[in-house]
Amino acid sequence: MAISLNPSTLLSGQGINVSAVVQAIMSQSSGQLSGWQDEQTTLQLQASDLTGINSDLSNLASVVHALADPLGALTSQSATSSDTAVLTASATSAAVAGTHQIVVSNLASAGLVYTNDFAAGANASILGSGVTGGEIDLQIGSASPVPIAITAGTNDTLTTLASYINGQKLGVTASVVSDANGSRLALVSQSTGTAGALAITSNNTSLVFNPPSGGANASLTIDGVPYSSASNTISGAIPGVTLNLASAAPNLPVQLTVAANSIQITQAINNFVAAYNQVIGDMNQQYTVNAATDQEGPLGSDSGLRAVQSSVLDAAAYSVSGNSGYVNLASLGINTNNDGTLTVDSAQLNSVLSSNPSALQNFFQNAANTGFANNFNTSLNYLTDLTTGPLAVDLKQNSAQQQDLTNSIQNLETQLLAEQTQLTSQYNLVNASLQAYPLLLQEVTATLGTLGSGGGNSSSATAPTLTSGL
Repeated sequence: MAISLNPSTLLSGQGINVSAVVQAIMSQSSGQLSGWQDEQTTLQLQASDLTGINSDLSNLASVVHALADPLGALTSQSATSSDTAVLTASATSAAVAGTHQIVVSNLASAGLVYTNDFAAGANASILGSGVTGGEIDLQIGSASPVPIAITAGTNDTLTTLASYINGQKLGVTASVVSDANGSRLALVSQSTGTAGALAITSNNTSLVFNPPSGGANASLTIDGVPYSSASNTISGAIPGVTLNLASAAPNLPVQLTVAANSIQITQAINNFVAAYNQVIGDMNQQYTVNAATDQEGPLGSDSGLRAVQSSVLDAAAYSVSGNSGYVNLASLGINTNNDGTLTVDSAQLNSVLSSNPSALQNFFQNAANTGFANNFNTSLNYLTDLTTGPLAVDLKQNSAQQQDLTNSIQNLETQLLAEQTQLTSQYNLVNASLQAYPLLLQEVTATLGTLGSGGGNSSSATAPTLTSGL
């Protein structure tokens, strides 16, 4: 930009605007700085987009790994009861698909024994008048009876006796139940089944114990075979299945169906499709031309991103052979759209799950590691490698370029600052001279005026006449 100064203004004593003049001169020297700053902004945008897409790839790798996991969602099984009021169940991947008929005759119960009402109350002594001690012998299961010694003034009331029994950690819980008729001591086994049955074998206190109850094993039949369990949670009776008994129903067969867990399998596949579409969508955005700028995204010319896009699309097009015709995503109802994203046909996918769940699993994973998820997993392991992955390499190069630019910008800014300081100093001197010009001119004019006056005693000289010698 040209710098224009008005001579009449300069000679008037107003001087010059030093800051404006220096700024105008510096603008001619800082063009390279603006170019480098624009380039750095572009690199920062590219780094942000590379990081985002790399994060998308990592998320996709996680969900694909879940599809390839032999103990993951695709191998999950569910156990469904025809009457959840009687029993529920859960299944692991080791469970075998099929149906079972179960009849629950009775539940496992904890042993219980309690006293008659003690009219004197919870805080009155249970020992006879003048008696200083007593004993209650408690039998738990088939073990030998445990003597519970009672000492007057220490544990001879229902309240203190319950606290004492709980402190002995015998495997029972003691409590005092009080109502309008008085108070009772209740002992409940902490275990169900016959091992938790309770009995009072000896008692020389004022308490009267009712006959014990509970302490029975669960009794059921599984496909007609009798089964007894000390717990209402039964593992091992059906391989890979855990039964949870809820109530007895001696005359009601309950059907238990073990099958592929369609909910978890469908969710795992939908997770894959969502993660895949996120990656494809973000990459597509880089190649979309902006109508206002007529330019692609910051990574439109990035060769590393092109390589990633090609690898991901190739992995999605992978197919297997045989497998009852379920050889690619489309055969399962997972279709490819024109932009490369995927859409799930839920009806078709559910049909495959119902008719041939093993074929669906085999398509995604198998023992030879040649399934769709196995292959995709291998591709993503390369693409997301922190050292050799294409986007990781791009990010490292981008970081190095940004650092080089930062160094160049800092060096040029230091140079320009020094130049600005020097120019400011020079033009401050010029400005000082211009501002002093009117006074200097006035002094010169005054001096010249003094020199022009001859004084009253001066006489004019007559110029000599030159005569020719001819």
